Amino acid sequence: MNTSLQIKNLTRDDILTHLDALAGILENCVNGGASVSFMLPFSLDKARSFWLGIAESVARGERLVLASIDPQDGVIGTVQLIVDQPENQPHRADVAKLLVHEKARRKGAAMALMEALEAEARARDISVLVLDTSTGSGAETFYQRAGWQKVGEIPRYALMPDGAMTATSVFYKFL
Repeated sequence: MNTSLQIKNLTRDDILTHLDALAGILENCVNGGASVSFMLPFSLDKARSFWLGIAESVARGERLVLASIDPQDGVIGTVQLIVDQPENQPHRADVAKLLVHEKARRKGAAMALMEALEAEARARDISVLVLDTSTGSGAETFYQRAGWQKVGEIPRYALMPDGAMTATSVFYKFL
């Protein structure tokens, strides 16, 4: 694990400051085949537009965005905790868009982001986290290694960036 990584909870203004780096990470992941809601072709302009919307969501208090920052490379990864839930679910949050740039993978950034996300959730009295990911992906293996419980799979749930149909695996974690 890279102990020099810093995890930072990004404000709206932080997202705007790091817009190009965040867009670059998203563009890298989508163009690398990650199933994170986008289709090919995928451009930096589309990634910037996505992050501008996320910045406003952060400003409204709907979600947290955590970033992994490397002293040499800057922002290398990110994850979101969606806390805007129905009133009968104040104890739960959704995890979304765990993204690490390919040049920074397998160095502990994803695990550090998830550990920080769980700490942020606990601090907000959130006791149940849920997420979904493409079945058979490296992300699915990562979440299982990180202590998440797989509920099951939904066939034909989404399209991969190249248009191929994929199932999704649904996970939860009690804090």
